[in-house]
Amino acid sequence: MTTAPANQPLLEIRNLRIEFPTRRGILVAVDDISLHIDPGEILGVVGESGAGKSLTGAAVIGLLEPPGRIADGQIILEGGRIDNLPYEEMRKIRGRRIGAIFQDPLTSLNPLYSVSRQLVETIQTHLPLSERQARARALELLQEVGIPGAEERIDHYPHQFSGGMRQRVVIALALCAEPRLIIADEPTTALDVSIQAQIISLLKRLCKDHQTAVMLVTHDMGVIAEAADRVAVMYSGRIAEVGPVQDVVRRAKHPYTHGLMGSIPHIGHAVAKLTQIEGSMPRLQEIPPGCPFNPRCPEADGRCRAERPELQWIENTEVACHRFDAPEARSQAGD
Repeated sequence: MTTAPANQPLLEIRNLRIEFPTRRGILVAVDDISLHIDPGEILGVVGESGAGKSLTGAAVIGLLEPPGRIADGQIILEGGRIDNLPYEEMRKIRGRRIGAIFQDPLTSLNPLYSVSRQLVETIQTHLPLSERQARARALELLQEVGIPGAEERIDHYPHQFSGGMRQRVVIALALCAEPRLIIADEPTTALDVSIQAQIISLLKRLCKDHQTAVMLVTHDMGVIAEAADRVAVMYSGRIAEVGPVQDVVRRAKHPYTHGLMGSIPHIGHAVAKLTQIEGSMPRLQEIPPGCPFNPRCPEADGRCRAERPELQWIENTEVACHRFDAPEARSQAGD
């Protein structure tokens, strides 16, 4: 298996465009986005429902639901393009080089099969191991993800595990073939806060120990702040802001990101009222010209309503906002 050079991202998404053909025309769900993830890095992709974040993850893993299609752009894994591969070739990559963790573990686990059978079958599909060796590896994985009493529980069925334990089994399933990349789509949403923290800690440890890269898709900025190294904020299928998580969380530059940050309560900081972003994200057929956030932006002007802003570097982050085009605006951003 080829591996990316040390200075090359493990995953690159270049100018990705995802469309949905309809009787009324073509709807653009993801519009010309570019991202990268380095080995051992967790990239958080955050935004409201309908922002295009889950579709981006589905495109990477080759699981776009028809009639959705990749209309333009490239997806490059460890130096090789994968978005144009035949179905069978992509099927070999899925599981072996790319793992997946989804929001509801019950959709990833077969209720009719024991956990051991599902793990062993997945391991043997991708690795040249005997059934005995595969079972030993399955047991190691369950222990690694923190299943207590793994020796006894390996032959249990999914319904015999709690929600948090099921999600740990799904993570073990995603790690079966030692993939280089994991797409984690809302992996903590259905779990209570204490279990969320455990799952986040587990993902971070796996990244550190195995140098696995993770695309963490979520709408929860708290999860991003705790888990991610960098964050990409999406709005209406476009990237609004991307950069190191601490820079984006503490010094949000795009008005949309700033609104997201202001809507989160902070312990020890008393405020009379949390920030509220007026309105809602437009439907795909109603995305306005210019900046898609302009109808909800308190700082929008005529240019915002007419001209699409491109990503530009401001300090350590990239921001798609006309406010930073002028030299004086750039100077103020650096203050």
